[in-house]
Amino acid sequence: MQKSKFWLLSLLLILAMALVACGGGGDEPAADDADTGAEDTATETEDMAEEEDMAEEDMAEEDMAEEGDCASEEVFCVGVVTDVGEIDDKSFNQSAWEGVQRAEAELGAQVDYIETSDAKDYGANIGLFADAGYDVIVTVGFALGEATLEAAATYPDIYFIGVDQFQGAAVDNVAGLIFSEDKAGFLAGALAGMLTETNTIAAVLGTDLVPPVVAFKEGYENGAEYVNADINIISTYHPGGLDVAFTDPEWGASTAAQAIGQGADVIFGAGGKTGNGALIEVAGNDGLFCIGVDSDQWETVPEAHSCLVSSAMKLITPGVFDLVSAAKDGSFPAGNFVGDVGLAPFHDFDGTVSDEIKAQLDEINTALQDGSLETGYVPGG
Repeated sequence: MQKSKFWLLSLLLILAMALVACGGGGDEPAADDADTGAEDTATETEDMAEEEDMAEEDMAEEDMAEEGDCASEEVFCVGVVTDVGEIDDKSFNQSAWEGVQRAEAELGAQVDYIETSDAKDYGANIGLFADAGYDVIVTVGFALGEATLEAAATYPDIYFIGVDQFQGAAVDNVAGLIFSEDKAGFLAGALAGMLTETNTIAAVLGTDLVPPVVAFKEGYENGAEYVNADINIISTYHPGGLDVAFTDPEWGASTAAQAIGQGADVIFGAGGKTGNGALIEVAGNDGLFCIGVDSDQWETVPEAHSCLVSSAMKLITPGVFDLVSAAKDGSFPAGNFVGDVGLAPFHDFDGTVSDEIKAQLDEINTALQDGSLETGYVPGG
């Protein structure tokens, strides 16, 4: 939650330590008494841990209710449940949260979020919002798909927005916000293929367990090859699972450094904080370009300004806002809702990217949108 209230837990621990200290002095206990004391202390510690967990859950529920009663028809409440990437990942989760914050500003919604630290808590975290009477729950990421559908069946009167969650069959109260990541990746690859001077580019990626990441990667490679037949591409997926692949900036940085050592002069970072680590690593080298992902990362990763020529964007923020608006006015779409994609502005590199490159990118984008140009990406292939 936004307000952790850990001060209360700290106060309880300090009081417990003070009581133990006041009980000192007197005769030393016999060996058996000492063993019993140790067992009692261990039991007390376990009890305190359980009480802390219960206190945290109670405080989370109190936080969600303190501004207004979400069960009331007069209060429109929207909650976000993140994947393990955290709300301020400067990428995926943050973009979804900004869409909900826009609903707060423009629709008068009461909003809140829960950060998931362990994937096993997806269902429980969704349940906190559902039990509090929230009208709309946004779940962020492919990994929450199953938990989202289970919650939707349990709470048919709540609207669920699943970001990056393809819906195989339409469910009345679920909208999957999906994107053509391969098209955004294709544009990013074409840009990289035209900017490179070494004819070597790279991609530092989250896990291939997530289809949108694979789509970004395949589109990037095919876009680069479309404009540069001699291109050499170094693409690397994070070797870990869903719990770590998007939260490992150190691995992202070291992988980018390896690619630079192999001659890459344009690097695409597509993997939450992992990808951000790659961007920042590239920024520490003169004369190189980097490309961000999901949102316009010029706004979110200022440390990468010295290399960040553009970003392959999924317009998550407006997509989430549009679906929240539809939920509020009673026009919520069931099934899949396809959001827009594109390249972010070039910002300080606008003069570096030639008019010829800009014109070719425009032609490619037009062809991708009207279907006359295919990215070559095959879902599940």
